[in-house]
Amino acid sequence: MSLRVAIQMDPIESVRIAGDSSFALMLSAQARGHRLWHYDVSTLAWEEGRVTAWAREVSVQRVEGDHFRWESELRRIDLGNEIDVVLMRQDPPFHLGYISAAFLLDRLKGETLVVNDPREVVNAPEKMFVLDYARFMPPTLVARKLEDIRAFQKKHGAVVVKPLHGNGGKAIFRIDADGTNLSALSEVFNQTWPEPHMVQPFLPEVAEGDKRIVLVDGEFAGAINRFPGEGEFRSNLAQGGHAEAATLTAREEKICAAMGPELKRRGLVFVGIDVIGGKWLTEINVTSPTGIVAIDRFNGTDTGALIWDAIEARHASR
Repeated sequence: MSLRVAIQMDPIESVRIAGDSSFALMLSAQARGHRLWHYDVSTLAWEEGRVTAWAREVSVQRVEGDHFRWESELRRIDLGNEIDVVLMRQDPPFHLGYISAAFLLDRLKGETLVVNDPREVVNAPEKMFVLDYARFMPPTLVARKLEDIRAFQKKHGAVVVKPLHGNGGKAIFRIDADGTNLSALSEVFNQTWPEPHMVQPFLPEVAEGDKRIVLVDGEFAGAINRFPGEGEFRSNLAQGGHAEAATLTAREEKICAAMGPELKRRGLVFVGIDVIGGKWLTEINVTSPTGIVAIDRFNGTDTGALIWDAIEARHASR
């Protein structure tokens, strides 16, 4: 079965092929005989009931510096009539532009399969959807008012403050137990973001790793344990962390089992969850999850194939 696949992603010229999950998905799709188109989210449009984008057919190869080739001229394509599957893979931040694009893609329902389901992506922002599983989370405050944040910090000591819709470990700050700079940080956050902020106790268990666990159509597919780099408390690979092979703890297995059926029901095919110290769930990543290249490298698996198995099964059952 050959599918016509359009990938909504950031410029392919800037992809770091050694670890990019979107590129790995493109390679996996191409190996199955699927044809690929690339388009930028800024070219999405709706007119008279049709959703279109300006796209080019592309082929890819794992060759540094020569990893893609355009196979057609840039043209406007109908994502309903000319495409079978759209991968929504542009990086966050999760702002109104991201949400608007998801709502446009939701108009393809009944014509083209969009992965992850765009309506459910809007309904499941990473640091809000996770609140459905608060029983697995560390103590958490979502608030904007300084008095609320200060009271939480006094109760828990050292805390971590992060933007509610941030990504990639950016703008995550640790405030020590004495609360120094909490007021100043709150002012900066309030001036920068209109939404509340997330505050959690600093978890010393982060030294034991911040595990990225990938679920495919609700089923466990693989995991890596990420550790902070020198002078850092953030373990994101984009912030200098390093990864090691990992298996699941009994509690992590329970977390996956608790959310798996709901992820599948929502059409969230490719999801990455983050668990600190083997027990504390912190995020459920549904917008543009990463980590499959490192997982496959350490574990000798093929997570891209699992994802395409799930996509092809969903497409065939439509």
